[in-house]
Amino acid sequence: MIRTLLGGLLGGFALFLTGFVFWGTPLANIAYSHADPTVSTNLQAALAQGLTQTGTGAYLIPSTTTSEGTILYGKGPIAQVLFNINGYPSLDMNALIGGLILALVVGVIFALALRFVSGDTSTRIRAVVAFAMAAVLWLHIGQPVFNHAPWGYFLYLGFSDFVGLVLAGVIAAKLMPDSPATVTVDPVTTPRNPTTDNSFGSPLRSDSDPLP
Repeated sequence: MIRTLLGGLLGGFALFLTGFVFWGTPLANIAYSHADPTVSTNLQAALAQGLTQTGTGAYLIPSTTTSEGTILYGKGPIAQVLFNINGYPSLDMNALIGGLILALVVGVIFALALRFVSGDTSTRIRAVVAFAMAAVLWLHIGQPVFNHAPWGYFLYLGFSDFVGLVLAGVIAAKLMPDSPATVTVDPVTTPRNPTTDNSFGSPLRSDSDPLP
């Protein structure tokens, strides 16, 4: 268990570092589209004027809660806005601390889940890759598929999470001791000869049985 926890913590730290490389450095600009600075300023002012009263939240623009909004949504353009009424630094230390704690927790949970995978390190690594791929495809790539979200952003997000999860899982798997797979063997039974078996319940009589 100690090696599992250690592997989970180290894997979680690797997950955190991976996220920082992809999202805390200029590499993150790959994921975003960029508006003209003047347009960006005007949009920020419009957001402040239009959404401040309703507050922080996720907004579908135009809203489809009315028939008119549904028609406008079908015509486009449309936006899904994650609106925060308060600003914060682009590199927020409080968010980094919380993110580190979250990454460590995720790493430990991942390592504990790998304990249910019997076999050697390579078997666990294959399970890690399969799990990471399935999670990324459903959670991230599903957004462009279902919600017509921008492919570029979610492909970048999915790739970054896939790399982080695989690194976390590989580190945890390498620190775990190998566990032999449990093999169930059916009990060996001796075939019965119906002509010679005199056990109780035999359906046939043998030649040596006395006549009634």
